[in-house]
Amino acid sequence: MDLEFNKNEDTLKLLVSDMYSRWKKVAKGGGEKRIAKQHAQGKLTARERVSHLLDEDRPQIEIGAFAGEGMYEEYGGCPSGGVVVVLGYVKGRMTIVVANDATVKAGAWFPITGKKNLRAQEIAMENRIPIVYLVDSAGVFLPMQDEIFPDKENFGRIFRNNAVMSSMGITQIAAIMGSCVAGGAYLPIMSDEAMIVDKTGSIFLAGSYLVKAAIGEDIDNETLGGATTHTEISGVTDYKMPNDKEALKSIRNIMDKMGTPADAGFNRIKPKAPAEDEQEIYGLIPRDSKPYKTIEVIKRLVDADSWEEYKKGYGQTIITGYARMDGWAVGIVANNREIVKSKKGEMQFGGVIYSDSADKASRFVANCNQKKIPLVFLQDVTGFMVGSRSEHGGIIKDGAKMVNTVANSVVPKFTVIIGNSFGAGNYAMNGKAYDPRLIVAWPNAKLAVMGGDQAAKVLLSIEKSRMSDDFTEEKEKELLDKIKSKYDEQMSPYYAASRLWVDAIIDPLDTRKWISMGIEAANQAPIEKPYNPGVIQA
Repeated sequence: MDLEFNKNEDTLKLLVSDMYSRWKKVAKGGGEKRIAKQHAQGKLTARERVSHLLDEDRPQIEIGAFAGEGMYEEYGGCPSGGVVVVLGYVKGRMTIVVANDATVKAGAWFPITGKKNLRAQEIAMENRIPIVYLVDSAGVFLPMQDEIFPDKENFGRIFRNNAVMSSMGITQIAAIMGSCVAGGAYLPIMSDEAMIVDKTGSIFLAGSYLVKAAIGEDIDNETLGGATTHTEISGVTDYKMPNDKEALKSIRNIMDKMGTPADAGFNRIKPKAPAEDEQEIYGLIPRDSKPYKTIEVIKRLVDADSWEEYKKGYGQTIITGYARMDGWAVGIVANNREIVKSKKGEMQFGGVIYSDSADKASRFVANCNQKKIPLVFLQDVTGFMVGSRSEHGGIIKDGAKMVNTVANSVVPKFTVIIGNSFGAGNYAMNGKAYDPRLIVAWPNAKLAVMGGDQAAKVLLSIEKSRMSDDFTEEKEKELLDKIKSKYDEQMSPYYAASRLWVDAIIDPLDTRKWISMGIEAANQAPIEKPYNPGVIQA
């Protein structure tokens, strides 16, 4: 391998190593002292509960591990959004698990906590897979109640989704393993079945202090809403469990009796490893955004002997083709980062969407919908081509056609941001707004309306127009550096992950696992809507 390959490899491996280091810190939740306190109460932590529940010998993926990173610092932070969400298997049945982390502000709900819970429910509803709630929460974080309580996508949407999932026949099981207060009390009780752990679990609309203040009644929390009360008097819960481990064992026993899930009919055969060494991906992605051959990355992601490229010689800044990932049939739409020569003899920039590439991608997406083949988008896009030639050639029309086709696609779509994700290119390549079943980013990813240098210069021009005429070269450089630093921070994949614009930041070598598990989940939700792209200007 050449020197550039080795430098690229070192850079991306360092980013991956940093990602794992960040995850280890996040995985400690509120820290060692609070973990010890939870253990002293006879309780497992959220991650320990998830680990005990899920099958040990099956793969699993974590959704939103970096949610809340860098947010709410004035309140001490909110690692992982105060809730752990994992897609895995319970007795062989694919399940999404939601576990409140009581080491983070007693499991209180911050705005990002609500958003993450809603994302978990969305995954369950889209894929019609069971969801298990491991409840241990003090309820809404009151200092931020105005951002979590009243809006459409806030706290109340959780309970609305409980009801909708019930009508859809999606299994919901809840275990009350700690506090379950106020509005939060509805979540487990709106599930199909609810169990409560004796002495540590409690559920009530108002705790003993509020009851005293409201109606003057003196009562302790255990008598008010403990396990004995709710399994023997109120009948609110269905099972009384002696401890966390027994509750988790009971959930596994219930899941073991469930019927066979539906099958959407996506094609799968025996998996093959890629023909090329997956490890070489690290060296193929340039550390400095220079052009590279995206097809070489694809070769290291797809099963050997499965790649069939569609319209190879046309619209070359997007690569389209049929392949398999871990045995699953997929249609791949990838931004080609090479500089290529078009059929008209003009040079085209890699990562830019031109009229012909937008047209090609639209046709391919339609073909995959026709053949019931899930779509995988590999994003490294700087946007649509600009300038008089593109405008006169109808780039807006062709871009709208691509966006329309992607938006109306009915087969499951998955997005992996392997580099840049800028401007309307993010939309056309199935960004978060276009309902990917899962969307993940590699640690080198950048998400923004445009590149940092261009954005900084635009913002600098605006600032200069507002300031006095004595704008020195030194002041200009200082302001440019300040703007660029802030913009670069916002382009970081961690900035995106903290706000759940992506479901995870992943090691490139885990890409196949994420896509495979995603399609397996999607295969439990038969397609009920015919593909109809609506009105498209040819």
